[in-house]
Amino acid sequence: MLEKIADINGVINGFVWGIPVLTLLIATGVLMTLLTKGFQFSHFAHWMKNTIGSIFKKHVSGHVEEKGAISQFQSLCTALAATVGVGNIAGVATAIVSGGPGAIFWMWLAAIFGSMTNYSENVLGIYYRRRNAEGEWAGGAMYYLRDGLGSYKGCKQIGKILALLFSVFAVMASFGIGNASQVNTIASNMESAFSIPTWVCGIALMVLAGLVIVGGIKRIASVTEKIVPFMVVIYIVGALVIVISHAGNIIPAFTSIFSFAFGFRAVGGAAIGVAVKSAVTWGFKRGVFSNEAGLGSSVMVHSASNVKEPVRQGMWGIFEVFADTIVVCTLTALVVLTSGLVNLETGEMLTQAKDSVLVAQAFSNVFGYAGSAFVAIAILLFAFSTVLGWSYYGTKAWEYLFGTKAIMIYKVIFVLFILVGATMSLSLAWDISDTFNGLMSIPNLIGVITLSPIVLKITKNYVSRILKGQNVEPILSADPDIQKEQAEAVKRGEM
Repeated sequence: MLEKIADINGVINGFVWGIPVLTLLIATGVLMTLLTKGFQFSHFAHWMKNTIGSIFKKHVSGHVEEKGAISQFQSLCTALAATVGVGNIAGVATAIVSGGPGAIFWMWLAAIFGSMTNYSENVLGIYYRRRNAEGEWAGGAMYYLRDGLGSYKGCKQIGKILALLFSVFAVMASFGIGNASQVNTIASNMESAFSIPTWVCGIALMVLAGLVIVGGIKRIASVTEKIVPFMVVIYIVGALVIVISHAGNIIPAFTSIFSFAFGFRAVGGAAIGVAVKSAVTWGFKRGVFSNEAGLGSSVMVHSASNVKEPVRQGMWGIFEVFADTIVVCTLTALVVLTSGLVNLETGEMLTQAKDSVLVAQAFSNVFGYAGSAFVAIAILLFAFSTVLGWSYYGTKAWEYLFGTKAIMIYKVIFVLFILVGATMSLSLAWDISDTFNGLMSIPNLIGVITLSPIVLKITKNYVSRILKGQNVEPILSADPDIQKEQAEAVKRGEM
């Protein structure tokens, strides 16, 4: 049965991660970069100041009384909880093993342009969000597909169909990228490092996750805002120790990344083509798996933010991709490449280790057994937080499909599936995750591209008002009532 599933998945995976979808992913980021005149570059200081530079401000990280709403910092932490996961450790290692050191360059490129895709998703998410039957914010690609794309002449049914497809793919993806692949990696590493049986680990994770997930977005955000900063800082410090201890290999590591990205060290014309194609494919696949730009996933939690300005939440989207890929993934790559596990001249792997075991081996070379334990615990925190974040994404997609009253059904199924994920084949879990990632991106990117004039209009409005000081009416929501409500809040100085 599993073999048949793997075969079917392989066919679908080959399509969704073929040249057309990869081109669509990067083209969307390039398009939004050009339309906004390189917002991520030209306004770098501004978005850094208004994201990580503002986390100690009350309106950004203070307690939120509004029902179903969370702070901007909590939305970032929950989004990072879902993105900073196994992809940052096992995913980067897989990219290097399968695509060579050059894959890292294409991960960077995917992040640079993908940051504007993520920005656009969040801008649209805030602009088209609405309140559900419980009075909580509900937003995501399904809403800007249905209400945004669907508002164009002759596109009403297309918008509804794409919104429906996105929601179905998101629910399925939540069991793959957000559950099975994460839990399976945790269980495997716990068994390897501490000899804990996978089924025992699965039961423990199921209980812990259940206690948090049942509490909804408020409880999830409360947990992630504590776990995420701690785990990211600890991992960065540990990775820096490894890289600095091999300081002599830092420049050769970067050289190998750029050289192999364009096949400069491959032999023969055919070899160059194969090497570059492999680097591009694995770099983009693992880059998107890691930061999720283009999937339309994190916009669901960003839409629950107490923010009033769509562009402000869009800037958190840029920072999210920056922190995930440019910082964390790069450090993981350097840990592997500087530790002598890869021949930097030929790209040949000098070890049989793969996935997270490769990273654990790099840490063990410096810290001994403590290195393997460190990586196992890091993966536990990274992956568990990803499970929490993705449980919310799946919940919102399920809510769109079946209504608010059916949410608890999804939560129960999701929590029970954790035990299944802990004991299934890891390779199959990863492959299925890849497939639904790709499927999610197709309707979402269609929505972002077709609604790009709206993103540009909102961005220009923000720049005119906030950066140029012009007296123009803010563009905050597609819903007239919410627009009026939020505009009055902005006039009172709320962001």
